[in-house]
Amino acid sequence: MPALARAPQRLDEDDHLTPTDFQRISALIGQEVGIRLPPGKRLMVEGRLRRRLRALGLAGFEAYGDYLFRQNGLEQERPHLINAVTTNKTDFFREPEHFEIMEKTLVPTLLAGRTDRQPLLKVWSAASSTGAEAYSIAMLLADMVTRGRSFRFAVLGTDISTDVLEQGRRAIYPAEQIAPVPPALQSRYLMFSRRPGTRPEVRIVPELRRHVQFQRLNLMDQSYPYDRDVDIIFLRNVLIYFDKADQTKVITRLTAHLRPGGYLLLGHSESMIGTDVAVRQVAPAVFQKL
Repeated sequence: MPALARAPQRLDEDDHLTPTDFQRISALIGQEVGIRLPPGKRLMVEGRLRRRLRALGLAGFEAYGDYLFRQNGLEQERPHLINAVTTNKTDFFREPEHFEIMEKTLVPTLLAGRTDRQPLLKVWSAASSTGAEAYSIAMLLADMVTRGRSFRFAVLGTDISTDVLEQGRRAIYPAEQIAPVPPALQSRYLMFSRRPGTRPEVRIVPELRRHVQFQRLNLMDQSYPYDRDVDIIFLRNVLIYFDKADQTKVITRLTAHLRPGGYLLLGHSESMIGTDVAVRQVAPAVFQKL
C-alpha cells in the first residue's frame, strides 16, 4: 500500500471528487455492480466515502483519487468502495402484503404440489442487505410450522456488500428496528439485550439462525452457484438501480433457479414489462414461473 497522508480531525465539507475521478468510480460501479451513478449522485457518493477517507488516513478526495487510480490502490480498496456506495435500505416485514400472500397462498400452493412427507422449501433473499428480509421470511415459515404445517425450510440471503452480510450473520439489530415484527413473533424469535447503559439491541434466536445462511453474490455475475429448485425468490427494490438490459439479464438468471411453479417477488415499484421470461403475474409484483 502506498504511503497515506495523516487525515485531519475534520474533513473539509467543501472538498469534492474531481469530475474525472467521479466518472471513473461511476463507470467501475456500473460495470461491476450494475448500479447507475449519474452526476446527480456525486454528493451522495462523497458522503458515503468520507468514512473511507478517515479510515485510510487521507486528507481529501484528491488523495483518494490518487490512491485508487494513480497509486494502484484500487484492487485493495475495491470491496470497501463497493460496500460504501451500494444502497442497503431494508426493514423487517417490509411491504407486508408479500408476507401475507406468501403465508396464505404461495406456501400452501407449493406444498400442495409436493409428494414428500416433509418437503424442504427453499427461499432466496437475493438482495438481503443486513438480513432483515431473510429473517422475516424465516420467522413466517417457522411460525407456520409451529402452527401445524409439516415442512422443512432453508433461507439463503445474498448481497454484494460484505459489511451487511456480516451483520446478517451476527443477527444483531437495534431494538427500534424490529417494530414491524408482530409481537407474537418478537417473543418467540428475538432475544432482548439487558445490558445497562447501552443502546437497546435484539438478536435472532439461534434456533431460527440455523435455518438462514448468508453468502456474497454479485447479481451482475454471468451465473449463480446455487440450486435450481428454489421455491420463492425475493428480489425487491433492487432492479430500480439497474438499466433495462441489466434488469432483464438478472431476472432471466434468477428465474432459471426457480422450480417450475416457483415464485419471484419484486418490489411494488418494479415490473417485468419488456422481459421475455416465462412467468405469469398472480398478485401485485408476484410472478409464478411457468
